Amino acid sequence: MNDWITRTVELGADAAQMIPTDQVMVADWVRLKCQYGCGAYGSRLTCPPHSPPLEVTRRVLSHYRQALLLRMERTGGGWKEETQQRRQMSEVVADLERELFLAGYHRAWGMGAGPCSLCAECDPSGPCRFPHQARPSMEACGIDVYTTVRQAGWEIEVVQTLEAPFRLFGLVLME
Repeated sequence: MNDWITRTVELGADAAQMIPTDQVMVADWVRLKCQYGCGAYGSRLTCPPHSPPLEVTRRVLSHYRQALLLRMERTGGGWKEETQQRRQMSEVVADLERELFLAGYHRAWGMGAGPCSLCAECDPSGPCRFPHQARPSMEACGIDVYTTVRQAGWEIEVVQTLEAPFRLFGLVLME
């Protein structure tokens, strides 16, 4: 498993660690924060209400014992930089998921951070233009990122401004 942690860093994450999936916390309130606090709600195929509902997330997690938790440290810099940084996290998650699949982890599946930024505008009424790269965020699937990250021993704080340094987190389920 250490090889996968190393590979995750080679792909662009700043750090990664293996965690048991019973440390991944799903909470009913998380998707409400998307619905009543995020301007992307309903506007992306990877965002609620299009992303997997809580019941599905809970069932999916029950089929896995371990996951790779990824962290990317970011310096802030504004909205444009934050969007680019989320895109980088999505790329790392999708690339890692694919490599795990090709290595025999046929159930590997990943989640990124925040609303998808692969397209300038998403048409939720049609098919995704980048299905091989687009992944919902942990939050969109109902995962309490703060509790999950803290249980893994990493620090996470509320980001006060887009100019402030921050951390992005992704998760790749594997078996």
